[in-house]
Amino acid sequence: MAYLEIDNIVAGYSHGPDILRGLSATVEQGQVVCVIGPNGAGKSTLLKVISGLLHPRGGDIRLRGESISSLRPDEVLRRGICFVPQERSLFPDMSVRENIRMGGYILKDRDELDRRIESVFETFPRLRERANQHARTLSGGEQQMLAMGRTLVLEPEIVLLDEPSLGLAPQIVEQVFEIMNLFTEKGMTVLLVEQNAQKGLEYSDWCCVLDLGTMLFEGSADSVLDDPRIQELYLGRRQGARVTVQPQEGVA
Repeated sequence: MAYLEIDNIVAGYSHGPDILRGLSATVEQGQVVCVIGPNGAGKSTLLKVISGLLHPRGGDIRLRGESISSLRPDEVLRRGICFVPQERSLFPDMSVRENIRMGGYILKDRDELDRRIESVFETFPRLRERANQHARTLSGGEQQMLAMGRTLVLEPEIVLLDEPSLGLAPQIVEQVFEIMNLFTEKGMTVLLVEQNAQKGLEYSDWCCVLDLGTMLFEGSADSVLDDPRIQELYLGRRQGARVTVQPQEGVA
């Protein structure tokens, strides 16, 4: 039985067209899986379906064999799946400490929440230094650190990361991916959407390549960048069968 199984998912927004068209994949426990593909492939849509923010029109999402595709986002969260969106969704006029505390809102034991907040500060000393600053005063890299620290306070089983390097300077990108390593060191499974294919694959075990809402192909992270189909998708080099990419406006 697969740990996380994505089975023939069809999904779209409101009355619009299908963005995901019969997408299937499996994620093994403890893996870092990088999802790549051109704009419009449905990468972010996939994470929204898994997290419960978007209910599929068809197919199913199963965690350890149990269907979760009809659950609300808070119910998915309580099952140990945490979504970190690309816009970070911080509370700008709340302090760093308050943002982290809000991340643990589902925890009823206040003493346990305090223990976990302290653990986050031990992991990220920079956040401790800025504990009383408003989130809006942080740099882009610090805000991403806060978003990921807020995830750690929940100690989830699965972390869904949507474009964690988006808009960050190269030296900060390296730090963000090192933070992602902390998730796996703590036994978490990571499903990562990343436009920087080279960097994403460098830190991943497995790769899924999406195109127009379907699984184009998948394989070990080490082998994917050498595949001629990746060369065509990302570098525009025609090798073998032509891959036609037609991005859909406004969908990532």
